[in-house]
Amino acid sequence: MILYEVTLQAEPSLVHRVEEHMRQSHIPAIFATRCFQRIRFCVASPDRFRTSYEAATQADLDRYLRDHAPGLRDEFTKFFPTGVSISRETWVLREIWDQVLS
Repeated sequence: MILYEVTLQAEPSLVHRVEEHMRQSHIPAIFATRCFQRIRFCVASPDRFRTSYEAATQADLDRYLRDHAPGLRDEFTKFFPTGVSISRETWVLREIWDQVLS
């Protein structure tokens, strides 16, 4: 499994709009590409968000980055031309430990 992680740091005046846009528009549009099996949206502090996109294969992530990311990134930038810093990382899952609760 490949994890593509995007972290957003928003200016305080934009926090509500950024979260609303991510949850109602941006993430659903990315999910509709069918490149990812699961998407998680998390908040670390009032102005810091992380989205974790789970792709089954590197080919799925490559397809997203090639065919979909440029347009979706442009669309996001139109809504937030300033005030949001973005970092992106790709992680390769090595192992999972699960706890079974009884």
